[in-house]
Amino acid sequence: MRRRREAAVARVTIREVAARVGVSTATVSRALSGAKRVSPAVVEQVRQAAEELGYSANGIASALRRSRTDTVGMVVPSITNPFFTSLVEGVEHALQDSGRQLFLCSSRSDPALEAQRLRSLVARQVDGIVISPVHGTESTGAVSWAAGELPLVQVDRYVTGVESDWVGVDDDAALRLLLEHLAERGVRTAAFVSSELTSSSTELRVAGFQEHSARLGIGLAPGGMLLGEYSIEWGREAMQRLLAGPSLPDAVTCADDLIALGVLQTCAAGGVRVPDDLLVTGFDDIPFAALSDPPLTTVRQPQVEIAAEAVRLLADAERAGERPLSRLALQPSLVVRASTGG
Repeated sequence: MRRRREAAVARVTIREVAARVGVSTATVSRALSGAKRVSPAVVEQVRQAAEELGYSANGIASALRRSRTDTVGMVVPSITNPFFTSLVEGVEHALQDSGRQLFLCSSRSDPALEAQRLRSLVARQVDGIVISPVHGTESTGAVSWAAGELPLVQVDRYVTGVESDWVGVDDDAALRLLLEHLAERGVRTAAFVSSELTSSSTELRVAGFQEHSARLGIGLAPGGMLLGEYSIEWGREAMQRLLAGPSLPDAVTCADDLIALGVLQTCAAGGVRVPDDLLVTGFDDIPFAALSDPPLTTVRQPQVEIAAEAVRLLADAERAGERPLSRLALQPSLVVRASTGG
């Protein structure tokens, strides 16, 4: 028993690891935290020395000394949606560059669960939170409370009345690109398949479709405003409704790529040739968009840039006191593929 106590007291320090490798303690800290500023060779040397010496970093003590935990929480509506999966990966990579860790939470598109996730992250004393809110109004209370407790950045979607930064894509510009492309293809009538109007991004995409289709002389097909959810299943169902109508529009514009993939599946099953009989477009440019049959014309969100800006804004919020809030709408790009004859 005495020997165990003596071993516990004689705990290996970070200085001993640094001395073994011949580097500074700061380099050891960065190497063990995964920061990319340390070469792979040095990282391997540090980890080997730490293992040989029996060094174990005391993260709690370090956090208490620096009044920070080097952790950031992130809450997204779904981790099964490839768009959010890519966004999470971008944020995680941006954080890793500064030696910080990500705590990821899925709200499963449930405002009540989202509020629970936010309370949990605040209780864990993360340094800040990145969130894509589930609902435009029902998320407001929890997001506003969390923003009052910690630095917080909204990403992709946002709720109003919250003191926080926001970064996402310019949804209006994205719909302008899509509809101008369809107009150039000779489209005169179109349907729009989207989620219900429960989030800022959905509202902006519906508004963008209505504004730019009217400006370009593209009429809305009878029963052509179809609002459900962001899923392949809803895309299938929406296209079945259009097939049951009196006639097909010239094009179906979808508010995300998952919906568009479902539309393409129903077209194939129903004998509708894309793009000969119908043009189809998506939104996001998830990896599956290029692999569909036919490959999907869509707008690409600058996900890497959105993630990097979210992490930068969070760092700014952590350092600064009173400062102007930022709202960054980044520009999308049109990706033309075979679903519109490209």
